[in-house]
This record gives sequence, structure tokens and C-alpha cells, in this order.
Amino acid sequence: MITIDGVTYTAEDCRTRLRAEFSHQYGEDSFQVQLAGFLQEWFDGSDTLSVHTSGSTGVPKELRVEKERMMNSARMTVDFLGLQAGDTALLCMPLPYIAGKMVVVRTLVAGLNLIPVHPSGHPLAGLSEAPVFAAMIPMQVFNALQVPGECEILQQVRQLIIGGGAVDDALASVLKTFPQSVWSTYGMTETLSHIAMRRLSGGKASEWYTLFEGVTVSVSPEGTLVIYAPAVNPDRLETNDLVELDAQGRFRVLGRRDNTINTGGVKVQIEQVEAALHPHLPFPFVITSAPDAKFGERVVMLVEGVAEDHPRIASAIAALPPYWRPKQIIGVASLPKTGTGKPDRAAAKRMV
Repeated sequence: MITIDGVTYTAEDCRTRLRAEFSHQYGEDSFQVQLAGFLQEWFDGSDTLSVHTSGSTGVPKELRVEKERMMNSARMTVDFLGLQAGDTALLCMPLPYIAGKMVVVRTLVAGLNLIPVHPSGHPLAGLSEAPVFAAMIPMQVFNALQVPGECEILQQVRQLIIGGGAVDDALASVLKTFPQSVWSTYGMTETLSHIAMRRLSGGKASEWYTLFEGVTVSVSPEGTLVIYAPAVNPDRLETNDLVELDAQGRFRVLGRRDNTINTGGVKVQIEQVEAALHPHLPFPFVITSAPDAKFGERVVMLVEGVAEDHPRIASAIAALPPYWRPKQIIGVASLPKTGTGKPDRAAAKRMV
């Protein structure tokens, strides 16, 4: 069974009448109809279903995953956050991707009350009260902070998890003041959502991720994170994330191996350059690279909606270490993003 907006539906309802009911009530193209379609697939008797990777560093892939493992992942999150039956859970993530699907599965596993809201940049805009649990991407959280009514609701969410992209220092500093629990998640489609979280709010805020029970990690010879989470994936998964471990078994992310630019023999980490620039640039940008005859690769900046010679860009770049400084600045109408709102790194390189 599943409870949606306070109404409980059986598995048989999801297999038969729910899609038609939601289509009549909300429209054939509504998010609720997409939700009904997912529930119909969930209860279709098959042991697996299809999910898509985000495609942030390449072409999105379709994977078949086991429903039992998805439920295992859901239980990990529910147990870690202490969610209880009847708690409200906001669904504001696209359903083709694992993040959206897993909000629904957590609802099924824990007996939550699902509140579906069409995925947008302002998912809290139509809410009159805060859900107990919400999963959002950084862009949605940032947007909510700009609107007083949405910000008030955001601060009342008892368990807010943020995934699908990095939480920069400026956003983290605001979230640290929140009275409720705010978390940054770590995971991927292959781990069926997250396998670790780090606290962003309150006195226990940390840059170190704490692993879920049953998950172990190690560091490869190349310095990347290796995950073993047998409840959600039988394989050991080597990521592209460069990490550091501490004595408690926690880890922190230093950057992505495929986001390293080798310019003149010096390795520059894209994330570090972006983190240094974010406090000084109020407009969207992304750091990428291009082939260079002299240096092998050169650092390039794509900026959205402003001229390449904007004075704030020059000032911010001048404060960077010499090898970090972009050798080329390109103004674009809009930065490439994936379907989940992440920077599309592969597309950015193609644009350059």
C-alpha cells in the first residue's frame, strides 16, 4: 500500500485504477500520472525495473535494478534519519532518475505520506506547511532561500537531504544556521541513491561523510573511493571521486579524477577552482578545459548571461593561484545541465 496526499491505495489500485484516476483529476501530462505509472511498474510482478544515470560526465545509461535492493537502500535512509510511519515526504524530483524513484520506495517501505509536487526550481511554492522529510537538489534549496515564504517552510523541514550536486561553501554557511537536520548525500545510480551523508546544519556540521550501516569503503591506488555495499549492489564500485579517509572510517571528497586538468604538468582540480570563485561571482559559471599546444590543456571558464570582460571576473581570477587562472573566458546564453540539474561537464567541454 501507499499513502499519497493522505489517501491510501492498495497494490491492486496501483496496478489498475490509479493512473486513470490521476489522469482524470490532474491531467494526462501531470506529474501525478507519472507517479501512477511508476507505481504500476513497481507492482507489476517483475523483480526489476529500469533507471537512468544522470549523464553528468557522459551519455546517460539505462540500468535494470532489483526492487529488493531498492527497498534495502530505502531502509538504510529511513533508519539513518529515524523516519516514522505517517511522516510526510515531499516528492519533487524527476521520476526517470533514481533520486525520484527512491523517494517513492522510501514511502512504501516506511509507510510515509507522499506529497507529490511537480519537479521545478521552486517545489515549495505551493505548500502551506513543511513536510517532515524532503529530498532536493542544491538549485531548489538555493531558490527557496530567496523567497521568504519558501525559506520559512524550508527551515521547518525536519529531515532535509540534498543530493544531485555539490553544496558550495556559501550555501553550506546558510544551512548551518538551520534549526532542523540538513544533510548532504553521497551516492550514485549504481548504489541506488546514497550510501553516506554528512551533516550541514548545527554544531555537528562536517565535511566528512558518515557511512550507512553495512557499507564499507576504501581508497584505490589512484586515490579514488571504492564502495562495497552488498545490500544494494553485489559489486565493489570504484568511483571517480578523489577522497581522503579518517580514523573513524568516514571520508571527504576532494574532487573528481576526470575533473582534473593537467596544464603545463600541474594538476588543477576543477571543483577547487570553482569553490574559490563562487564567493566572488554572483552569476552562473563552470570551469572546464580545452586542448592547448603549449600546456597540453588550458583552463577555460564558461559564464552565463554576462560579457566575457565583466570586471568582477577579472578581479576574481586575479586572486587565484597562477595555474588555476582560466586562460580563456567564454560567454554563453545558458550553461549545459543534465536532466537532474547537475553541470553537464561533457557538454561543457564540447562547447569549448
